[in-house]
Amino acid sequence: MFSKETINGIKKGKIAVLPTDTIYGLVCSASNKNSIEEMYRIKNRNVSKPFVFLIGNISQLKDLGIQTKEIFSKHWPGPTSLILSDTNIPEYLHRGKKSLAVRLPADKKLQELLNQTGPLASTSANLEGKTPATTIDEARAYLGTKVKLYIGRGKLLNKPSKIIRITGNTIKTVRE
Repeated sequence: MFSKETINGIKKGKIAVLPTDTIYGLVCSASNKNSIEEMYRIKNRNVSKPFVFLIGNISQLKDLGIQTKEIFSKHWPGPTSLILSDTNIPEYLHRGKKSLAVRLPADKKLQELLNQTGPLASTSANLEGKTPATTIDEARAYLGTKVKLYIGRGKLLNKPSKIIRITGNTIKTVRE
């Protein structure tokens, strides 16, 4: 589903719109600070609001600066993002929050992509405050030529991920 061109483009810093396990996402490599900043501009998003980060496997948490030994099998893989804290998360990712919302999708094709690209910063494929795109055409209407890579998979009827904050032994639902 994801071509070598898409994989290499993302690894080289291109921003893409692609189907995630929940909705169409605007994504870029989490390791590319310039791409992260460009995604904020494209989406017209408040720069103090961190993105959700997608990982292909638990070991990729360390690529985001999260050093944890915890197993999240109750929530992952699947459409739940967990807010995790760590002092090693780079500032350009956590935007002053010292925590990140991270998700390990259940979709095997998306996991394959993530295992080749590394963690991706992700947000809904729309302009801030607008309804998330459910088709690639809707995403194009929002984002136009600001994004060069568009990968469609028909209409997605899914809703944004559930978000849970984990602090020590406390679990709190932030978004259903």
